Amino acid sequence: MFEELNNKKYSKAEILQMKPLALAFVGDCVYELYVRNFLITEKYRDVNELHRKSVFFVKAKAQAYILHMLEEELTEDEHNFVRRGRNAHPHTVPKNADVVDYRYATAYEALIGYLYLSGNSERLDYILRKSIEIGRMRDESRK
Repeated sequence: MFEELNNKKYSKAEILQMKPLALAFVGDCVYELYVRNFLITEKYRDVNELHRKSVFFVKAKAQAYILHMLEEELTEDEHNFVRRGRNAHPHTVPKNADVVDYRYATAYEALIGYLYLSGNSERLDYILRKSIEIGRMRDESRK
């Protein structure tokens, strides 16, 4: 889905030079776009419902949950980027988010940013598909 959007594949060395919050900045955008694309292919057509569903998938608590569910499947490199993202110190935390969830959400977004910028589209696609699957299971368990 994202191959045609990413004009430059960054080397691991270049990505390691980037701040974790910059990786999370990119990862946030990639994940949000993936979720929105997924939702418009589902039965949701009302914009308000699309927004509610989107928020359910992208809020800090959901991203933290997804990351915890994915942890055993991550490679050593991916764990390192997750750790860097989790240990980053954002200057603010949204009022609706728990600090621990927010740190794990930042870690998740840093992971997505790393995979996107490295051009590892196959692994990125797997992680995003798995994330949606985990999010759907979480959504179903609420009902």
